[in-house]
Parts: sequence; C-alpha cells; structure tokens
Amino acid sequence: MPNRLADATSPYLQQHAENPVDWWEWSPGAFEEAARRGVPVLLSVGYAACHWCHVMAHESFEDAGLAGYLNERFVAVKVDREERPDVDAVYMEAVQAATGQGGWPMTVFLTPDKEPFYFGTYFPPEPRHGMPSFRQVLEGVDAAWRDRRQEVGEVAGRIRADLAQRAAVYSAGAHNPPGEADLHQALVTLSREFDQARGGFGGAPKFPPAMVVEFLLRHHARTGSEAALEMAVRTGEAMARGGIHDQLGGGFARYAVDAGWVVPHFEKMLYDNALLLRAYLHLWRATGSALARRTALTTADFLLRELRTPEGAFASALDADSLDEETGQSAEGAYYVWEPGQLVDLLGPADAATAARLFTVTADGTFEHGTSVLQLLAEPEDSAEYEAIRARMLEARSARPAPARDDKVVAAWNGLAVAALAETGALLERPDLVEAAERAADLLLAVHLTPDGRLLRTSRDGRPGANAGVLEDYADTAEGFLALYAVTGEAEWLQLAGGLLDTVLKHFTDEASGALYDTADDAEELIRRPQDPTDNATPSGWTAAAGALLTYAAYTGSDRHRTAAERALGVVGALAGRAPRFIGWGLAVAEALLDGPREVAVVGPAGDGATAALRRAALLGTAPGAVVAVGEPGETEVPLLTDRPLVGGAPAAYVCRHFACDAPTTDPAVLAERLGATVD
Repeated sequence: MPNRLADATSPYLQQHAENPVDWWEWSPGAFEEAARRGVPVLLSVGYAACHWCHVMAHESFEDAGLAGYLNERFVAVKVDREERPDVDAVYMEAVQAATGQGGWPMTVFLTPDKEPFYFGTYFPPEPRHGMPSFRQVLEGVDAAWRDRRQEVGEVAGRIRADLAQRAAVYSAGAHNPPGEADLHQALVTLSREFDQARGGFGGAPKFPPAMVVEFLLRHHARTGSEAALEMAVRTGEAMARGGIHDQLGGGFARYAVDAGWVVPHFEKMLYDNALLLRAYLHLWRATGSALARRTALTTADFLLRELRTPEGAFASALDADSLDEETGQSAEGAYYVWEPGQLVDLLGPADAATAARLFTVTADGTFEHGTSVLQLLAEPEDSAEYEAIRARMLEARSARPAPARDDKVVAAWNGLAVAALAETGALLERPDLVEAAERAADLLLAVHLTPDGRLLRTSRDGRPGANAGVLEDYADTAEGFLALYAVTGEAEWLQLAGGLLDTVLKHFTDEASGALYDTADDAEELIRRPQDPTDNATPSGWTAAAGALLTYAAYTGSDRHRTAAERALGVVGALAGRAPRFIGWGLAVAEALLDGPREVAVVGPAGDGATAALRRAALLGTAPGAVVAVGEPGETEVPLLTDRPLVGGAPAAYVCRHFACDAPTTDPAVLAERLGATVD
C-alpha cells in the first residue's frame, strides 16, 4: 500500500512511495507527530539519481521487518535535496562538522524541535568494514533517546550553538572585494594543487572544475597569464578525452572515481552539463580549439536530446543505474560500457578493431567485469570514419534499457542551461540552441515566477512545486535572462533579471554586512538560516548573485546593484588564497570587477549585416564579464544604449567602463581587438 509520498511531486520521493516505511515529507505535521509520540525523527536526504540512495532503499527501506521497527520508534522524514536545498545545507553542515565527511544518502536523527544529535550517510544492512548496520544504528539511537534523554538534549544544544557560531563568521562585517594580489595568490594556490600529469585539481575522486576554469580563462584574458591558460586547457582536454565525457552521446558524468578521468560515477546532471557547456564554449573562444568546440556542441545536443522536457525546460538528471540485459539486474554504468565482442557483433572485425583503438576498449576492460568505459585519448586520424563509427555505436546504444530520468525542473539549473545554450547558439551559429534557451526561459516565467515576482524552485510536467526559490534560483535565473538579453537584444529579459535581483536585495541580503543568505527572510525558519559563499557542484548562490548584480549594473549604471555586488564579493578575498578551488565563481566575478567589466553598446538597424558583424565581434571578446547591448539608434529603454548615435550613418560600437566610453568604431576587427577576441 502506498505511503504518504505517493502524492509527492518529487520523483525521488515517489521512488519511496511503496516502501513499508511510514514516510512523511518535511512538514510541520511530521515534527508535531514526533512531539506527540515522544520519539526522535529520522531524516533521510537524497536525490533521484543517487546510486547509494537506491542501494540503501533496496537494502533497508524495503525490508518489512526493519521498517516495522523504524515506524514504531521514530517518525521517518524523506527529503529530496534538490527540492529543499536549504534543509540539506543545514544538516549537511552538521554532518560534515561532526564526522569530517558528507554525502548522500544523508542520515540524521533529530529531536522533535529539529535539532540534530546523531549523523551518518549510507549504512549497510549488516555490519561491514567497521561500519554498523542500519538496524544497529536505529537500536543505538533508540536506546540513547529512551535512557539518556538529557545527554541527547545537551548534544543537540551544542550542535545548534556550533552551527550558529559558524554562520556568524560570514556576517561578521563588511570586507573589500578581492584585489590583484588576492587573485594572483589564488592562481599560485591553484598551481600547487594542479595535477600536472592528468589535469584537474587534487586526486581521486575528481570533479569537473567548471567554475575554476572560468576563473582561469578570465584571469588569462585580463593578465595574459600563460599558467592560467595552460591549466584551463589541459583540464578541459583531459576531461573531454576521458571516460567522464560520454564519447558517443555527449555530456558529462557527475565525477570520476579515479584521478585520471577514466571511470565516472555515471549519473548525468543538468547543472554539470550546463556549466561545462559554457566552460568549453569559452575555452574555444579563448583558444580556437576544435576539441573544445566539438565538446560544447555535443554537450548542447545532449541537453536537447536527453534532458529537454515536453514543456521546453530541462530535466534534472539521468540515473547512474540501468538494466543490464545480460544479468537482468540494475547496474551502474550498464548503459554506457562496452566489450570487444559487442563491437565485433555491431561493426564487424575491421571497424570493431578501429573502434576499440579509438575508444580504448580492451579485453581486460577499464570498468567492471571486463567492460570498458569509452575514452578518446587521441584525435582521430580519419574524422569521417570516426563520426560514422560513433553514429553506429550511438544508435545501437539507444536500443539498450536507458537510465531513468528525473523530470523535475529546477529553476536555478535551468537558468544555467539558458545562459549556456543562448551563448553557444549565438557564438557557434546554432539558432536552434538560442530558441531552446528562450523556450526554457519562457517556462520559468510561466510556471516558476509567481504574480508577486517570487520564484518557485521546482516544477514537473508544467505544474509548479510548492517550495520557494532559494538564492541560487534567483541568481542563476537572472544570469540566464541576462545572457538571453545579450544574445537577442530583447529588453524584456534585462527587465526581468532586474526584478529578480531586486528581490535578492530585499529578501536575501544582510544590510549590515552585505552578506547573502541562501533563503529569504520570510522563508521557513530552520535551526539556522543557511548561508555559504563557497561553490559546491554549482556556483554558490552568494557569488552567483554577485555576478548577476555586477552584470545588471553594467547594463543600467545602477550604483545600488554594483555596490551590492562589491560588498558580496568581500568574502572572496578572504578565501581566494586559502581555498580557490571552492570559490571559483567568486574569483571569476572578481576578475570581471577588476576589468570593469567592459560595457559594449552596439547601435545599428536590426537585421543590418554591419550591426550583426559588430554584435558577433563583441560576443567573441574574452574581456572578463563584458556585457553586450545591441539596439536601434535612439534606444532609451536600456541605459547603456542611450545617447549612442550612429557614426557617419553607419552602425557603431562603443566600449565603455562605468559608462565612460572610448571613441566608437564601425570596424568589427577593431572592436574584436579591443575586447581580446581570438577567433572569428
């Protein structure tokens, strides 16, 4: 019989709707029930594409005996971290502080007052490798709750106080935004952590550092640092040629389990692919790399082919697991890996040998059970042959049982996709990508934006979810709208971005320090108000908002928005030298601040070839965070375009900083040189 999760909008929660566990969604009623019964709360947090979440569900939450014990002695609450990142953030901070590590599924035991007192992640069904079984954990927590209630309360109180103290650090006072010395020190630290042999930073597991690559490219553009460019290029090439990159269908997996990018954790997330699409586009823009260009296009095609929803937005993720046709069991990576015999059956001996050489498919394999994850370690000598083989393998793979898709639409991640697709479509002359970006943005307006100008975090099947948007939703959606304005010239997108950013200033900002909170001032009250300037898998909402505020100020001349961006960036200076890998987007925004950013106004008749040539030259510029506005002569709706006349009757471009402009030019080549363009 289905439990309470049967009516949830989250695909992750619905995955647990048939569990014998008497699950509750996160709600006041769940904690009222715990208080009424005098029992603790088990909080289990995960997401639909999480491999170990599926494992723990199968091993423990589907076990009728264990579920009976759990239902008798606890109130069980299941949370989708993608729907409620605020709940996830607060308790994940507690888990990491207590255990030194975190991950999903996250398992936390709470008092009925929502205070955490015992933590973990995945627990096995039987004791293993020094880890207690989940049943043992439940029994131990139950015993402590019944026999040592005062001690449990003291622990919970200390944890809550510690979390409050940590939060106070970010709002301790205003700081200046990072300067030249801070950004140089960030580069020095990154150079020490750079993997010279394999690209990327640190060891295994290795995550794609999209935000750091953006910083490195901007730093190179502003300073000419070859070290910054080399780290960006080598990391981009290593990922594009490795197993983390889907060599047949495009797009990237969540991370590599090894330091050489060979074996991925196979789930494919919208946010990773949106961020990496933009990073590879910018790598191409900076270097002209054919590999970067191809990777950007195949990633864009993956988004449209496999993640676009019928409503025109983008789904959250593809699962890591799928059905293995040989075993009949669900297995991680089954959809993606190959054996030599499969190549022979599909392609014949000659082409199979070529495919095995191209994609490093070996008899021993690079993954489990003699299978290989496809890599492309060298550029194919015969591109036509490579494309033909790739197309045949992709067609054959599409007949395999596909991984499940989480169809939930998240505002923030769709904002990132809108920005990436709009820019890619404009620069690589793919109007279908710009159209896809516009359709996704229209869905956000129609479904996620409420009449009072607030954002909802999620939707599914065109129906809005119940959860309020968090800071990253406003910041990344504004980023997407600003990119659409630069590409289309439609001033409505700029105005809509301004409305979202005004909400950020009103509801998410600490006026005393300029710090930003992850939740609005009228959001549900948790044990602390979440706040974190560091990047995770996506740019932090804090620095994403700073970037959007700075861009909006460059278009409008708004001192209010620029000042808010500068104040928000104060925390970046404190972290730049110590933890640059975790503040990459803040560093990228700081590069734009130091460079101006440059403001480019292109004035000319719509549809005129000369106007289009100037716009393209402007968009190809590498100047950090440069903004591009295009409009008809006499435009007054966008401040950057106001009082910018034609020159000798011809379309013209003005390059400005703080609305103080150089002499205008009518020559796209001159404009390109001023903005550091390297490709045409």
